[in-house]
Amino acid sequence: MVGASRQQAGWRDLCPCGQGLPYEACCGRYISGGSNAPTAEALMRSRFTAYVRGAGDYVASTWAEETRPADLAVDASGEPFTQLQILDTAGGGPFDAQGVVEFAAHYPGGVMRERSHFERRAGRWVYVDGVIR
Repeated sequence: MVGASRQQAGWRDLCPCGQGLPYEACCGRYISGGSNAPTAEALMRSRFTAYVRGAGDYVASTWAEETRPADLAVDASGEPFTQLQILDTAGGGPFDAQGVVEFAAHYPGGVMRERSHFERRAGRWVYVDGVIR
């Protein structure tokens, strides 16, 4: 039984973004401010993780100021997303100025699908807007 509880604890420490890495070695380093996401996809994954973990400050700080909602509210206890699937990417690499990431965010009872637009500004990626599909 001790081994099972250790396995469960390890599973809970995995990053919600689906990369299979520990949170601190994955999106946690971006959310904590230790480094900037190097690609649009990495930013998308970290924003998903921020919603799951209730890190509203990170969501706001990675949203382009001109499109960020004035009433942005992220539930501090986290959103009930259960899985992230990256469906498509275009651009968004380490040397690109723009990128697109299409994703599906699963939650109990449904799936939210969005095609998101990102831009690199002052050396860091920001979410500009998206079209929900």
